[in-house]
Amino acid sequence: MTMLMFLIIVVIVVALAFDFVNGWNDSANAIATVVATRVMSPGVAVMMAAVLNLGGAMVGTKVANTMSKIIRVGPQLVNGEYIEYVSQESALIIVVAGLTSAAIWAAAMTLLGMPISGSHSLFGGVVGAGVAAAGAKMLVGAEIKKTLLAMLFAPTLGFIVAYFFYVALIWLTVKWRPSTMNRWFGKFQILSAGGMAFAHGTNDAQKVMGIITMALVAGGFQTPDPSGKFHVELWVKIVCALAISVGTAVGGWGVIKTLGHHLTKLGPPEGFAAETSAALVLWLAAFLGVPTSTTHTITGSILGMGATRGMSSVRWGLGEKILLAWVFTFPSTIAMGGGLYWVLAKVLRP
Repeated sequence: MTMLMFLIIVVIVVALAFDFVNGWNDSANAIATVVATRVMSPGVAVMMAAVLNLGGAMVGTKVANTMSKIIRVGPQLVNGEYIEYVSQESALIIVVAGLTSAAIWAAAMTLLGMPISGSHSLFGGVVGAGVAAAGAKMLVGAEIKKTLLAMLFAPTLGFIVAYFFYVALIWLTVKWRPSTMNRWFGKFQILSAGGMAFAHGTNDAQKVMGIITMALVAGGFQTPDPSGKFHVELWVKIVCALAISVGTAVGGWGVIKTLGHHLTKLGPPEGFAAETSAALVLWLAAFLGVPTSTTHTITGSILGMGATRGMSSVRWGLGEKILLAWVFTFPSTIAMGGGLYWVLAKVLRP
């Protein structure tokens, strides 16, 4: 077995491990509110989310296309000619290091019950490894800027949409009895939780598809389309969709409790508003091909919905802890990605 073949196998295995951990942490994004409001049992909710994650992951490749271009690995078309910034072996080591650091960080935060962004983790790990390999010239500024802006604005947009959506919802149902509200919105919340799970699949699973495709092209295992059209192999779509679905089915129960029970009080109308608002933001991002943090979006939506009932209805102290976990994700995964690349490059290319 050649070194390139060995490395591409490692890339695929580590990528699927990260996809599993991502689904494990992010299961809360789709079902935390529907479990907290007792509309669905935890077991039924995670299985529904897993199935719809699978379906969502098979739709579109715009997000995968963006993720595959954040660093310059593989043949790059410059002035009509293909050039390579790093060797094929180095490119695959970059991907392994980035994925491994992202998986370690996401797993650690899941065990601590902290909702974090798998997007930030993956982004930071790959960027850190790429810079360690060949410096800042490896970074594709336009794609990185687009991704960073989306990650910044997604929770803010989720907060704003959820705030006004819930205000409108209460205004429209002002004459409804509480029992009627809970009965009808309990049914509606099943649909909103399903929509959130589907949106999670369209966004998060595609990120790993993009990274695997980037590695396949960089290692010479997939030929770039001469027209520049992005292509994800069917088997890549299937294995990534399955991995994130299995992770979702396992369920990160600590994270589910944090988002569903500890951040603010949720009933069926509140859960419906938060999930619907977050899903709308994620669907828009997927349509635009922008990798967006599902975790940040649903957290922002829950906070926005809670703020409609007064600032005291939200546990802002917990919100600050979640924010700190988000802030430390970038530097932690960038440092881990760079360090792991240095170690792996020494071991695999002595």
